[in-house]
Amino acid sequence: MDRGPGFLMGPYEIAERLGVSRQRFQQLSRYPTFPKPYQELRGMKVWLAGDVEEWIKKHRQPRPTEDDTPG
Repeated sequence: MDRGPGFLMGPYEIAERLGVSRQRFQQLSRYPTFPKPYQELRGMKVWLAGDVEEWIKKHRQPRPTEDDTPG
């Protein structure tokens, strides 16, 4: 039985995951290294979550968390 492509992410979810505005995400999505969309729906593109997560690991610096700040 085919389980489908897995989790999908739209621009809102990716921007939220990256901690950037949707406008900034649109800029990032045009980078040649950014994964190609899995599908283009009516007025919106969607990406495979696994592809996005892999791109984040390779191309984004980890953001400091509260535990990382000197106290």
